[in-house]
Amino acid sequence: MPLRRTRVPQDPVHHPLFARFYARMSVQADTRAGVAELREELLHGLSGRVIEIGAGNGRNFSHYPRAVSEVVAVEPERTLRRLAVRTALRADVPVDVVPGVAEALPVKSEAFDGAVASLVLCSVRDLARSLAEVHRVLRPGGELRFFEHGLAPGPNMAAFQRVLDRTVWPRLCGGCHTARDPLAAIEAAGFRIVRQRSLRIPERGPAFPDSYCVIGSARRSPV
Repeated sequence: MPLRRTRVPQDPVHHPLFARFYARMSVQADTRAGVAELREELLHGLSGRVIEIGAGNGRNFSHYPRAVSEVVAVEPERTLRRLAVRTALRADVPVDVVPGVAEALPVKSEAFDGAVASLVLCSVRDLARSLAEVHRVLRPGGELRFFEHGLAPGPNMAAFQRVLDRTVWPRLCGGCHTARDPLAAIEAAGFRIVRQRSLRIPERGPAFPDSYCVIGSARRSPV
């Protein structure tokens, strides 16, 4: 009797080659491009239970303040999730790394004091739905911290970004899009922007399609 092959379920996000490249690149960005300091700024002052969507290889974990009682880190890509689990073991706060996608977070509604979106809104499949999920899982008055790249302020680069998004960039970069507008999407999801500042990475030298960033925080409506 022939043996039947058992199919292994495919992960909803599967970019093993890009994941390995991203893991190396993120370390270099932290040390050479000042991203580690931006992570510190992003997470400063958080407390209570926090959910991080698209946690990647866990580069944020070491920057969470001790006032955070728990981090639930959602990461859909298996290679990055394995790296995040290892990183979580060295964190100063409890971090639970779980599989899942931003469009359907595997947690209860209004269960978190804070949420973190760090260089992830560019690559989620459904931006509006992902932010609606973040809104759902935050308690009323809860805070969303964001650090994202997006649409360039100049028309020439913005047009180039849109061409890239329609062609090669998402395929080469794990589903990333360069021309999304994270601030507009966050506001459209029902958040109130509390603070934000724009920046460019790298600060000097040539600009790349993913150089135009924004960092800040937003609040979910208290009712």
